[in-house]
This record gives sequence, structure tokens and C-alpha cells, in this order.
Amino acid sequence: MDLGLANKIALITGASKGIGRAIARELVREGASVAICARNATALHEAAAEIAAEAHDAGRVLAIPTDVTNANDVKSLMQRVGQHFGRLDILVNNAGRATPGRFGDLTDADWAADIQVKLFSQIRCCRAAIPLLKAGGDGRIVNINAVFGKEPDPTFFATSTNRAACIAFSKALAAELAPTVLVNSVNIGFVETPQWEAIHQKSAPGMAAESFYGAMARRYTLMSRFGRAEEVSSVVAFLCSARAGYITGASIDVSGGMGHYL
Repeated sequence: MDLGLANKIALITGASKGIGRAIARELVREGASVAICARNATALHEAAAEIAAEAHDAGRVLAIPTDVTNANDVKSLMQRVGQHFGRLDILVNNAGRATPGRFGDLTDADWAADIQVKLFSQIRCCRAAIPLLKAGGDGRIVNINAVFGKEPDPTFFATSTNRAACIAFSKALAAELAPTVLVNSVNIGFVETPQWEAIHQKSAPGMAAESFYGAMARRYTLMSRFGRAEEVSSVVAFLCSARAGYITGASIDVSGGMGHYL
């Protein structure tokens, strides 16, 4: 299936590893050029080199170390993308992390850090990218969120609260930008990414990793397994494509059946 992504320009945040890296690879395979950003410059440049080697074209991948919780960094990021590629067609807001912890465990600092990396990173990146996306007349924004934003879980209290705000933000932004820029939310469940090692160590340090992941998958998902990053990236690529030209304001779960709502 030709998704019509050849020669499109995409920016993916949080793309040095995990889901963001998989999304960048998927879009490049479909013919797009990508700018990728993350805080860890070493990991980011390693990811860029791998993606460019696979594409046999280093010019299609631009790595820009960026802290998306810093407004000046975001402004500089968008300026560099515009200068390098001349335009922007796709923004994928993937930066973020799962923050485990019940209400009584979370400090003000925990809350502030979580809302900055989730909600405010999306707000800042969208604000900076919208002029470029509008200029092309066919822009796409995909915000990577979480099922917990639709079905709150007290053991992931901050994530549940802040991802609900992110999903609402996506819906409101879709209404404001249609039909020039289409905005959708992809809500993940449990996906195999490096951040889950930290969650394991914080949540159940005395439990073997295989037992911890298996118990989590059986408790939360219908498929009794964690998802793969590529299972998320394929959905994102579709939403960025010409094939999804009548989809905006949608909230799509990629979660193995996690979530007990209609």
C-alpha cells in the first residue's frame, strides 16, 4: 500500500529510542525525510546514523538534540527544521515517560516534571510547528498519549491525569486547525521500550523482570503481552498519510485491548 509519504518532511520528538525511533524508521521507509530530537545527544546521533544507513541517504535524517520542556530549545528546533528542509508536513509528539506512583507518593516536583514533559511539550511543539504545517496546506499532527488518559489507574496517577489533558488538547486542537492540519491522538498501552526497565525497578524491584512484565500484561491487556514499537509506528504512519485524509480529532488506542470503555 502506497501511503503517499514520499518526500514528506516529518519531525518526531523523543526519537532516540523506543517508539519514537520506530516511528522515524517507519516514515523514512515510506519515503519521508525526518528530523528527530531527544535530550541525549549521543543516543540521538546513534539513532540517526542507524536510520540513515538503512535509508542509504544521510541527507534524509537530521538529528537535533533538544529538551522539549525548554521553550527556547523548542523554538530553536523548529527554526532549524525550517532552515534545513524548507518546510514541515508532519509533527509527531512522542516525548514523554510513564511515571508510576500513587497520589500520596508524588511530590510537587514529580507533578511539575510530568506535566512539563507530557502536556507542555505538546503545547510548545505544536505552537512552534503550526505556521510551518499550515503553509503546506496538508499538515498532520499525531500526539502519542496513553490509555491511562481514558481509563485512569491510581498506580499511574500522574500519567492518568496528564495524559487525559493531552487527549483533550488533541481534540480541541483538531477542531481549531481543521481542515488545514489534521490532529489525532494515538494512545498506547504497554509497549516494549527501555523506560519499562526503570518502571520495573521502581514498582517491583524484588520481582524478576519476566514475571513483572507477564503479570502486568495479564492484568491489563486482552492479548496478555506487551506491544512492539513497530505495532505503534505503523498506525502513526497511516495517520500521517494521504490514506487518512478524513481522520481528525480521533483518539485511537494501540494497546492490545487495554481499556474497558466503549
